[in-house]
Amino acid sequence: MQRRKFIKETLTGLPILLLPASLLPSSCTESDDNGSPGEKAVIVVGAGISGLAAAKTLKEQGFNVIILEAQHRIGGRLRTDRTLGVEFDEGAGWIHGVNGNPITTLARQAGMNSVETPDDSRKSYDKGGRLRSAAVYDKAEEELYTILASMKTNGSINESFQTVFTTKYPDKANDRLWKFLLSTYVTFDTGDLNKLSSLLYDEGEEFSGAEKIALNGYDTIAEYLAKGLSVQLNQRVSAVNYSKNKVQVTHNGIISEADYVIVTVPLGVLKANTIQFTPNLPMAKQNAIQKVGMNCVNKFLLIWNTAFWDDVQYISYTPEISDRFTYFLNVKKFRPAVNALMTFAYAEYGRQTEVLSDAEIIHEIMLHLKDIYGNAIPNPVSMLRTKWYTNENAHGAYSYTAVGTEMQHFDDLAEEINDTLFFAGEHTEVDYFSTVHGAYLSGIREANKIIALQ
Repeated sequence: MQRRKFIKETLTGLPILLLPASLLPSSCTESDDNGSPGEKAVIVVGAGISGLAAAKTLKEQGFNVIILEAQHRIGGRLRTDRTLGVEFDEGAGWIHGVNGNPITTLARQAGMNSVETPDDSRKSYDKGGRLRSAAVYDKAEEELYTILASMKTNGSINESFQTVFTTKYPDKANDRLWKFLLSTYVTFDTGDLNKLSSLLYDEGEEFSGAEKIALNGYDTIAEYLAKGLSVQLNQRVSAVNYSKNKVQVTHNGIISEADYVIVTVPLGVLKANTIQFTPNLPMAKQNAIQKVGMNCVNKFLLIWNTAFWDDVQYISYTPEISDRFTYFLNVKKFRPAVNALMTFAYAEYGRQTEVLSDAEIIHEIMLHLKDIYGNAIPNPVSMLRTKWYTNENAHGAYSYTAVGTEMQHFDDLAEEINDTLFFAGEHTEVDYFSTVHGAYLSGIREANKIIALQ
């Protein structure tokens, strides 16, 4: 699935836990008066891919590193559910552009198998189950790319993508195919169109090459990176005090101290303000946390006893309402023994699905599929779903350039404080925000900052 294809509490009285210098082997490398890496303790908050990458990089340089993870498992938004006998990647699922992408090499090292999901293997159905000609679809898609390449010239800092697009292309704004294309090619990759910046919607770099989906679970990468690392699970961080010589991190009623702390929680968690920073974070960082957007994408995996759908990779459906259950990934194309489709809900409609029951979700999905394939098709025998917006450890899927966002905000989110408090995560990577590779690179970036201080 193509990503950005068109662009490219106080601490007094609590026990203090000091990280032991013997936790990890000391470095044999001579250093300056700052002390050798083996004498330096680092706490990484969060065991997502950015936290794991940072911890691994630092450990390899001899630092004493502990990761504090709020959940009972590692991986963050790299999360794979295997309860139905098929790998269901709840968060990241694709390597977006394999050429030069660090995840390509990392996946190979981790033993993550992947396969290309060709975008041109598709069928599109209009409301009423009418098959849309490939020529009509392809023409609209190419026109969309042309518009997206230049529409920002009509944008303004206070106007959303939706406002500008509707003003400039009113006939397309209400066309079912165009609503689908905007939903699947823009909203999915960025965020809510009525909140998306009309100036910065196409920001961010991309890697070339095929789009490949994980076969045996994206969490294989997290497990690979975590080997040999000290990860403390079920440790929810509630406060970070960086006003003293040592940074103090409060987790589960305990205070741990370290020379350096790297905060890698998702932007949604920072927005929720569940971690108290003392002193308060600099205004530039607070402003960036507020201004950068956080999208919501939810996934739904449905399994049947037999397949009734087209033998193509992607099946699209264009009802009046977009952003919900209009795009179907045919899992059977790369897992022939599994009769499954995966569908999606984005942005505000994605958030709304989280209050619906499983039965209500299946009913809505089946309304769309029955309009395509007829009322005789069976209901699925199983379903798995995600709820990223109400997940207290994420509050969304990934960051995007909302109205009011400036690209400097991503750098502000990445800015270290007093050479002791550091920040990583996809939302801190100005060139590769909203991606797994961006999160991975950000962890290495912050680790290298600490290494350079020695």
